[in-house]
Amino acid sequence: MRWADLLILLPAAWYQLAAFPFAALFHQLCASGQLSPTARYAVLLAGGCLLAVTAMGSYAALLLIPAAASVLVLLSASPAHIHTWVFGLQMCWQTLCHLGLGSLTLESGDARPAVALSAIMLLTQKATSLALDVHEGTVLLQTGQGLLQQALPLCSYLLYFPALLGGPLQPFSSFRVQAESLGAVPLPLEAAGWRCLGALALQGLRVGLEGCLPRVQGCSVLATLCQAWMRALLFRLAYYTQWVLDEALLEVAGFGLEEGQGDLSGRELWVLETTHRLAVFTRTWNRSTSRWLRRLVFQRCPAQPLLATFAFSAWWHGLRPGRVFGFLCWAVMVEADYRIHPFLSAWATSRVAKLLYRGTTWVFTQLIVAYVLDAVEAESFSTLCLLWTSYKSILPLSYGVVLLLLLLSKKAKQN
Repeated sequence: MRWADLLILLPAAWYQLAAFPFAALFHQLCASGQLSPTARYAVLLAGGCLLAVTAMGSYAALLLIPAAASVLVLLSASPAHIHTWVFGLQMCWQTLCHLGLGSLTLESGDARPAVALSAIMLLTQKATSLALDVHEGTVLLQTGQGLLQQALPLCSYLLYFPALLGGPLQPFSSFRVQAESLGAVPLPLEAAGWRCLGALALQGLRVGLEGCLPRVQGCSVLATLCQAWMRALLFRLAYYTQWVLDEALLEVAGFGLEEGQGDLSGRELWVLETTHRLAVFTRTWNRSTSRWLRRLVFQRCPAQPLLATFAFSAWWHGLRPGRVFGFLCWAVMVEADYRIHPFLSAWATSRVAKLLYRGTTWVFTQLIVAYVLDAVEAESFSTLCLLWTSYKSILPLSYGVVLLLLLLSKKAKQN
C-alpha cells in the first residue's frame, strides 16, 4: 500500500471509531423524543463541524467554505441551472484543493490535508447528487420558511457527522425521512457489532498479508507479479475495512441503509474477489460512487459515455499523470472486457475449457487491477514511464491490441 493511502485511511478509521459513542447517544436522544427534527438537524451539523475541526484542524475551512457556498446556490439558483452551478463550484474548488494539498501530505507527513481532501471529494458527491435531485424535480426544497429553516437540512445533509469522513452516498430524500423519524427506529447494536467484527477480521487479514509480503522476494517475473497482486489486495482490504466501519457508524446513528445503497456486503465482497470479469469488478467496486458516476456522467453523456465516465473519475480523484493514465487505461480494459468475454465464453463449451477460461481470466482481472493501481500510485511522470516500459504492461497492451482487432473486424463485417 502507498504511505499516502495509509495516512488517509487509518486516521479516518480512528475518528470514525471515536464517533460511535456520540452516534449511539444521538440515536438514544432521538428515540426518547428529546430532540425535535430541527434539533436533530442542528446536532448532526454541529457534530459534523466538530469532527471536521478535530480531524482536519485549520484545513476544515476548506470543507466548510464549499459546503456553505453550495447551500447558497441551492437556495438561490433556479432548478433549471442549479446543477450546473453546484457542479462547477464544487469541481473548481476541489481541483484547486487537489493542486494545493495533493503533495502536502507526502512532504510533511501530516495526515490532515489528506483527510480534508477526502472529505471534500465526498462533499462533491453529496452536493452534486442533491443538485441533480432538485434539477430533475425528485426533491422539492421547502419554501415559505425562514432562511435558517430552509438551509439547516441542506447543511446538515452535506456535513452530518456519520458520513463526513466516509460512508456510502445516501440520497437527500432518504436522509431527510430518516432524520425526521429516528425515534421509531431501534438502535441496531447487534447489526453494527457484526459489522465491526467483520472490519476487525478484515484488518487482521490485511496485517497478516502485509507480514507475508516481504517473504515474496526475487527478481523473477512471477515474484514481481505476485508482489503486485499482494499490494493490490492490501489496498482493497484497507478500503473494505473502512467501508464496513462507515456503514456501521451510519447504522448506529440511525441512518440504516436501504437495499443496494451500501458499498460492501458479504455478497459484494465475494463478487469482488472471485469475479473473472473486469467489468463486473468495476461496477461492484465502491458501489455508491459507481452509481453516482453513472448518474452524473454515464447517463448524461451522448458520446463515448464509458470513456467520459473514467475521464471524469480521473478529474475527481486529482489530475495527476498517473491517475489520468490509470483511469483511462481502466476504461480501455473495461471496453475490451465487454468484447473479449462473449468471444471466449462462446469458445469454452466443455467443462475443462470453461474452468480454464474462468481461471485464466480471473488471474488476468487480478493482474489488470494491480496494474491500474500501480499506475494510479505513480507520483511522477518518470515513475509512470518506468511502469510503461516494464513487462507489467504486456497484459494491458495485449488487451488493447485484441480490442483494436475486434473493433476492426466488426467494422469490416459492417462494410
